[in-house]
Amino acid sequence: MLQTVLPERFSQLTDTETDQRIRDVRARLGNRLVILGHHYQRDEVIRFADLRGDSFKLAAWAGKQKDAEFIVFCGVHFMAESADILSGDDQKVILPDLSAGCSMADMAELDQVETCWADLNRVTGDRIVPITYMNSTAAIKAFCGRNGGAVCTSSNAPAVMRWALERGDKILFLPDQHLGRNSAFNLGFRLDEMTVWDPYEELGGNSEQKLRESRFVLWKGHCSVHQRFLPSHVAQVREKHPGITVLAHPECRWEVTQLADSVGSTEHIIHRVSEAPDGSAFAIGTEIHLVNRLKTENPGKFVIPLDDCGCLCSTMFRIDAAHLLWVLENLEEGRVVNQIVVPTAIAADARIALNRMLEITN
Repeated sequence: MLQTVLPERFSQLTDTETDQRIRDVRARLGNRLVILGHHYQRDEVIRFADLRGDSFKLAAWAGKQKDAEFIVFCGVHFMAESADILSGDDQKVILPDLSAGCSMADMAELDQVETCWADLNRVTGDRIVPITYMNSTAAIKAFCGRNGGAVCTSSNAPAVMRWALERGDKILFLPDQHLGRNSAFNLGFRLDEMTVWDPYEELGGNSEQKLRESRFVLWKGHCSVHQRFLPSHVAQVREKHPGITVLAHPECRWEVTQLADSVGSTEHIIHRVSEAPDGSAFAIGTEIHLVNRLKTENPGKFVIPLDDCGCLCSTMFRIDAAHLLWVLENLEEGRVVNQIVVPTAIAADARIALNRMLEITN
């Protein structure tokens, strides 16, 4: 059963009523249910999560919960797809609101990637290894699996790139150009060894010579949250708060990461703040819900967003407590709504790319 308009009776509940009903139904479902909460999820939902984390951590953990019949993923669509790929055949993955997508993942469509792949092989004659970020659709992960590539996370992207360069002459990096550029630069490669592929331009907007000379072809994709951070934000926060530590996610622009004191994944950012002594001050370039949560959980530290306007993941925000309650009560009544199912063939190829990543980094 797919999502319909949320019944009015759920949206009319008070916050207190919604919370109590969620607690009650999850207690009745017991160990048949696990709830996963991505770090960027709103507080009213993540408080019910059995585990918080980034997309891969949550998907991998869910696959190990063999007693759980239902995996409710409070995140976005590609995350639920990964959970379905890594979970058992008897487990059902549910996304509370099907409109919770990811603009970055949507920037790389399979037919566009296949056109790029054909053009690159025709023009360059090089051995090309495709790498896709976790923030991509199952179809793109499967493409990488079929073509000798792998998946990466924001923390292990450099290691996966090193692995790829041992096997090929060139890397096609999907779908986030900023993570690709930052990771390649940190491995010692120059910016002029990288080029961007625009899927709406002939040869991605490149000359044949440029494609032959480049070691990295970076897909023209980005995170709508992290791309909003600018070098001017770093300058402004340093002027206003001298001595503050600037932390940036590697999905930020290269110009921003070069000005930051530390660049790393969501887990890296959480660790840096939580392990710092009281009195420490941080300006953080990542999604606002995580920044605010770090501020609340570290009262002895000064924590602010890098941009005063705050950067919200609008698609993640679509999952609210009312939708969570709706899917849980349907499960209790024997109806599975908003199940995410990756076709068997796609899941098999995507699993190859995911397993390659695990072999590289474990």
